[in-house]
Amino acid sequence: MKISILLPYKENYSKKYAGAVSIFINGVNNFSKFKKTTKIFGNTTYDNILSSNYINIPLNKKFFSSASKIYVENFIKLENKIKSDIIEIHNRPSYLKYFDKSKKRRIVIYFHNDPLKMNGSELIGERLEILNLCEKIIFNSEWTKNRFFEGIDNFYKKSEKVSVIYQSTNKIKINFKKKEKLITFVGRLNKSKGYDIFGNAILKILNEFKDWKACVFGDEPREKITFEHKNLSNLGYQSNYDVLKKLEKTSIAVACSTWDEPFGRSSLEASSRGCAVIISNKGGLPESITDGVILEKLNVQCLYKNIKKLILNKKKLHNIQKNSLKNFYLTNEYISKQIDDYRESFFNIMSQKNAKLKILHVTNFNQRHSGRLFYNTGRRINNGLLSLGHTVQTLSDRDEISNNRNLFDIYGSTYLNNKLLEIIGNFKPNLVLFGHADTISNNTIEKIKRFYPKIKFAQWFLDRMDDTNWKTNKKRFTKKLNIMDSNFCTTYPEAVGFSKNKNIFFIPNPVDKSFENLKVFQNKNYKYDLFFALSHGVHRGILKKGKVDEREFFFDKLSKLNNEIKLNLFGFGDRQPVWAEEFKEKLSVTKMALNLSQGKPIKFYSSDRIAQLIGNGILTFIDIKTQLNKIFKNDEVIFYSNLNDLVKKVLFYKNNDKERINISKRGWKKYHLNMNSSIVAKYIIEKTFKYNSEQKYIWE
Repeated sequence: MKISILLPYKENYSKKYAGAVSIFINGVNNFSKFKKTTKIFGNTTYDNILSSNYINIPLNKKFFSSASKIYVENFIKLENKIKSDIIEIHNRPSYLKYFDKSKKRRIVIYFHNDPLKMNGSELIGERLEILNLCEKIIFNSEWTKNRFFEGIDNFYKKSEKVSVIYQSTNKIKINFKKKEKLITFVGRLNKSKGYDIFGNAILKILNEFKDWKACVFGDEPREKITFEHKNLSNLGYQSNYDVLKKLEKTSIAVACSTWDEPFGRSSLEASSRGCAVIISNKGGLPESITDGVILEKLNVQCLYKNIKKLILNKKKLHNIQKNSLKNFYLTNEYISKQIDDYRESFFNIMSQKNAKLKILHVTNFNQRHSGRLFYNTGRRINNGLLSLGHTVQTLSDRDEISNNRNLFDIYGSTYLNNKLLEIIGNFKPNLVLFGHADTISNNTIEKIKRFYPKIKFAQWFLDRMDDTNWKTNKKRFTKKLNIMDSNFCTTYPEAVGFSKNKNIFFIPNPVDKSFENLKVFQNKNYKYDLFFALSHGVHRGILKKGKVDEREFFFDKLSKLNNEIKLNLFGFGDRQPVWAEEFKEKLSVTKMALNLSQGKPIKFYSSDRIAQLIGNGILTFIDIKTQLNKIFKNDEVIFYSNLNDLVKKVLFYKNNDKERINISKRGWKKYHLNMNSSIVAKYIIEKTFKYNSEQKYIWE
């Protein structure tokens, strides 16, 4: 993996004058597994560079031209030759506008300062553009991240594109016996850093405790704040190495900034050297230490009292020192691993075959129908996912729409799509699985894919679809076809014109042992010979006046051919459809059932009726033209070629109970063993994540 790191213009990458960003980059790069393939770009006039993988960008300034623009354009020219896998830009969001958006680059932006005070990220629109353009956005503290997302929806804030990676330093063993009675301040000597508060407090301390000393590292040419005392040393600007050496001897370190520090490197480094650190509660400073003292009030008197308490209470002082070092975890090695992990994540997405996934399942769970439609395929698939050990969050799209329509959102679609985005941000699934979720817009899905690029998407579809009376169903399915990682339907894809090259797979209607829990073949008392139930729409629940189903004519002909067959029919004439437990009750008093779908038979297609029939152990008749005989054998279900053939076979098995029982039992066993909800759910996951399967699926 090749990585290019772009420093801010004028950021010194030299040992003596290195800035905080350079120190951080050099520190973590020393531990990176990609150290040998990483190039660091900058512009400095100093010698004695921190590392050998540094490249100085040539810069010929032009009158009235932006130096930053020339700097970035020259970097892009160099980068076009290297063609790195990842470009990491530090602390300059304004540089992003110079990159050609048409070229696909993995760009990462690091924020080390307040985004709302930086050119290129002050406005909400600019920050949204950064979210769109960048593969990853790294903040040096939660405070910095929260600032970036002020006025922006939580959906973006919780995106997997966003991470907090703290700054770091090395950790060494400290001999606490060699700690001196020394108080240290590191930073700019101005009011923003609280140097005026520190100076006035330290003078009182040094006057009161004659054996204690203080030292100051830093300068500030624009703001002169001067304190003098025989025990106070102002060492000016020193290299990071010299500062760290002094912190090894320091007992108390102070970082009392009055401005909102994005993080606080001086307090971080003081902790790593076993100092008792006193900080103000500003910005990201509290995130830079694990143990220490946070000032309740930011004034001279409060700082003076807290320093004095530590001097007088040696036990407390030593405990904070030891715990600061003991609990220090922001090492260069630790943070380098976090950085390498996100780099690798761009190329490795859920590669573990047996990984337990977080799945968001969006379909109609029919909650508003009070249990009438509880036994539906969405729940079967859901049960299968759960049985495999995955964590499943559900969203019942039709129920959400029904419950949240209003004058401003007549169809409830806006609410539903926003609800989906909210769940994505909170749950962060590995897979989003849609089932007939027509109201979820493609724009919403594409938005999720941009900001949560690791999420896989799949859809399943049960309804018949072909180019006759079911063109609408085919359009519903194909609407999401190209933005899904995989697509599943209960119609054989090639039979309805889908290319072999498409990521479309056939699935059988799954059976679930908790739903299909009857064994009709074990019953002794039957009232009827042949069962069939239809409806004029599952959501309607009752017959629709004036509507005629072609299958009514089929049964009319059947009854005229032979009146010896006792038919148990529902959804015909004045007999209303049956649902849920009533469906199972009516089924259980019938010897046999017919699986008959609307329209002409089409390869492998059946409504979920087939799972309810065979899965409940009733002898089932199926039209041979469905080609389901390629999945089921003749001793598992009964295939018929025409109406006369059906009548003949129904009469035979009506009077031959032993054969009927044996066949229905074998069909029941075959279905539950090979096409249960767990197996179908496993198939969906394997195809979506492109896992190599060890299992043979009988429908393939």
